[in-house]
Amino acid sequence: MKHVPIVVLDFGSQYTQIIARKLRESGVYSEIVPYSESIEDIMARTPKGLILSGGPASVYATDSYHPDSTIFDLGLPILGICYGMQLIAQHFGGSVVPASSHEYGKAKLEFIDENEIFKDTPNGQTVWMSHGDRVESIPSGFEKIAISENSPFAAIADTSKNIYAFQFHPEVYHSEYGTKLLKNFAKYICGCESTWNMGSFAKEQIDRVKKQVGNKKVLCAVSGGVDSSVVATLLFEAIGNQVIPVFVDNGLLRANERDQVETIFRSRGIDLITVDASEKFLSKLAGITDPETKRKIIGETFIEVFDTEAKKHSGVEFLAQGTLYTDVIESVSVKGPSKTIKSHHNVGGLPDWMKFELVEPLREIFKDEVRELGLELGLPRNMINRHPFPGPGLAIRVMGDVNKPDLDLLRKADIILLDVLHSTGYYEKTWQAFTVLLNVKSVGVMGDNRTYDNTVCVRIVDATDGMTATFAHIPHEILETISRRIINEVDGINRVVYDISSKPPATIEWE
Repeated sequence: MKHVPIVVLDFGSQYTQIIARKLRESGVYSEIVPYSESIEDIMARTPKGLILSGGPASVYATDSYHPDSTIFDLGLPILGICYGMQLIAQHFGGSVVPASSHEYGKAKLEFIDENEIFKDTPNGQTVWMSHGDRVESIPSGFEKIAISENSPFAAIADTSKNIYAFQFHPEVYHSEYGTKLLKNFAKYICGCESTWNMGSFAKEQIDRVKKQVGNKKVLCAVSGGVDSSVVATLLFEAIGNQVIPVFVDNGLLRANERDQVETIFRSRGIDLITVDASEKFLSKLAGITDPETKRKIIGETFIEVFDTEAKKHSGVEFLAQGTLYTDVIESVSVKGPSKTIKSHHNVGGLPDWMKFELVEPLREIFKDEVRELGLELGLPRNMINRHPFPGPGLAIRVMGDVNKPDLDLLRKADIILLDVLHSTGYYEKTWQAFTVLLNVKSVGVMGDNRTYDNTVCVRIVDATDGMTATFAHIPHEILETISRRIINEVDGINRVVYDISSKPPATIEWE
């Protein structure tokens, strides 16, 4: 095993991977292992420090998650986050009890003690709380080093043991100095140096693909989006013409998407194979309203289409996908006991009858890292900065039954939204923007006539990694323009609403 400066033990938090990502963003390489990882495997990575993640369990429950207790005897610096903090408190003799009320959302962190872990961050900084249990008493040898309004032990430490614990989540977007706090732990408490970067990651993945594939061929699923474009480019860098890039038109694309995809790949000299499977997908989705069923049907149908295409070529033994960790962590518990949020069409492996081996070089990095990798590989910024588009496409932006008339209606609304954002400069300022057809009808008045038409929701969010997001504070006059144009230019829509929920508790997509 290679040297891993910081090892993160996963207790099932939806945010665990963000901890590793924030550390890598700071130039400190880190890896995630299950909380049950053996001491031997942990130490084989020669870490300089450990981080215990949050998680959905309660430490006092009979089925709670506990690591090998000898991790506390290794002499390594340790940082516990949320559940990790409660685990530390319990292990060393403190007490953890159910909180009288859940603390969820933003809080102000007030320092009690000047400590290196807070170095170069301000007192009174905003942090993100998300917990239903609390530490009632701290163990002997520990001191509280920060509080919040509802957390008398927002941060504690035993500096003699180099053990620190936060009740809040420094890794999430809403903790304004969270990245700095994690970097401080790595740098000042663990003595790590900032030497890891996306250039080194690119070289590692290219070498890994070469070793995995050998002289075999790889069928590469491309969509023209950022993820699949980066995967295709990395594969061509690694194995050249052993790559067979295939674009599937599933009938669930945005307006003009197929033409744009073909133009992008043609401009890079890549011989793209386009398969029109729109009728196949739409016929299978007819009458299906459950979001999970939609996603599974789309995933299974993609696999069928790729299998059919693969049989047209000899020597194909691998299937490449642009799977990200955002997809993985919301779909399956990979590293620890995390809760499944929703399934993703490209997560979960291949069916037994399909004998391909998967190639997924982006599987454990986030969207912002993918963009950085794309630039490292020489992709143009206008391609890299495209907003994310989900693999299931517009199927999860049409509430209820998916059919061609509704898809066409949604595409018309979506074109207007993107046109306004581009013309006002807000497309580049936001993470993701799209419309959702709610299939909720309401009464309206257009001219002197009564209407009873559909409702479109506009969803625009700001984010850095897609695991957390806030709704974008778009000026009212721009929202008004979007609404007016959609209602005036799209027959069948008489109402536009704006989604002002954040992630969490909502997700970015509606299904």
